[in-house]
Amino acid sequence: MFEKRRKNLAKNLEQLGYLKSKNVKQALLNLPREEFIPERMKNSAYVDSPLEIGNGQTISAPHMIAIMCEALDLKPRQKVLEIGTGSGYHAAIVSYIVGDAGRVFSIERYEDLAARAIDNLEKVGIKNVTVEVGDGSLGLKKYQPYDRIYVTCAAPDVPQTLIDQLKDPGVLLIPVGRTFCELKRFEKKHGKTSTKNLGGCAFVPLVGKYGH
Repeated sequence: MFEKRRKNLAKNLEQLGYLKSKNVKQALLNLPREEFIPERMKNSAYVDSPLEIGNGQTISAPHMIAIMCEALDLKPRQKVLEIGTGSGYHAAIVSYIVGDAGRVFSIERYEDLAARAIDNLEKVGIKNVTVEVGDGSLGLKKYQPYDRIYVTCAAPDVPQTLIDQLKDPGVLLIPVGRTFCELKRFEKKHGKTSTKNLGGCAFVPLVGKYGH
């Protein structure tokens, strides 16, 4: 049942132009979103919509995850930092794309969500994601620098801490604003940073020293 819905969702996202690359499509097809949401909501696993996962947090809509993964231009063997683990699904998608030789480090401010995300990742056999509890607006210095950094919550501005932890060259993706915000792509190259606005989006707010 879920496999058919997963295939239909991927097909729809591809037709709508959200899915453009083979690696992102394969990740969505191979990872069971139903394993990353509360039991009572499993029937909605392949509705293209955010879903509540507790603590006032959500799992992003599949089309938004596709948009972000495409914009990050993920490659095998990369080291990636995720701000806002949530249920672990987005990290699982990214980990699939960077492969066994790549690594995803994810930081979550809620201990219970982090614990559940770890369980979810283990349940589906993901072994290259490390989840830590802390203030995501500070990044995760001990594993820096990162090839890619992405933020799954809306920040008032781009924390300098994240730019500092990004490799050169590297890409940072972050929603800027409050709830209704703009998804911005920062690229660091030769010591300079360029910015591209990818359009409007809606995310829960980033909370922390450099958050709301």
